[in-house]
Amino acid sequence: MRSESTGLRTLSRQECLRLLAVTPIGRIVFTDRALPAVQPVNYLLDGETIVIRTAGGSRLAAATREAIVAFEVDDIDPVTRTGWSVTVLGLARGVTDPAERRRLAALPLLPWARGDADHFIVLTADRVSGGASAGLVTAGLGSSR
Repeated sequence: MRSESTGLRTLSRQECLRLLAVTPIGRIVFTDRALPAVQPVNYLLDGETIVIRTAGGSRLAAATREAIVAFEVDDIDPVTRTGWSVTVLGLARGVTDPAERRRLAALPLLPWARGDADHFIVLTADRVSGGASAGLVTAGLGSSR
């Protein structure tokens, strides 16, 4: 499927999830003191749930308690003007259940920043959308560069 207004091919939910599964860095968009905020984060895709590990007292942890957020990943080549982008909208929540925290702590997700990162945020992938340059191969889980 192609979007006439942008020239991008619309990605299916499964294509979007495959790209989310292999991209190590994303951007979470949340509200911080009534203003939009964007923060790069490393993450893992656990099924269809995005898992982020951060410090419990962080601005991100405070702002994403039972909040609707956006999450974005992409791979853009400015030279060839090709690439793809995936956006997820969903409910973010801090994990408080001890058993769930232990399970998430066993995942291969290391905190990006140094320091105490014992807090997990999970984001349900309620709405997933994406687009890719026409002719870009996404089945191979990356760009055709």
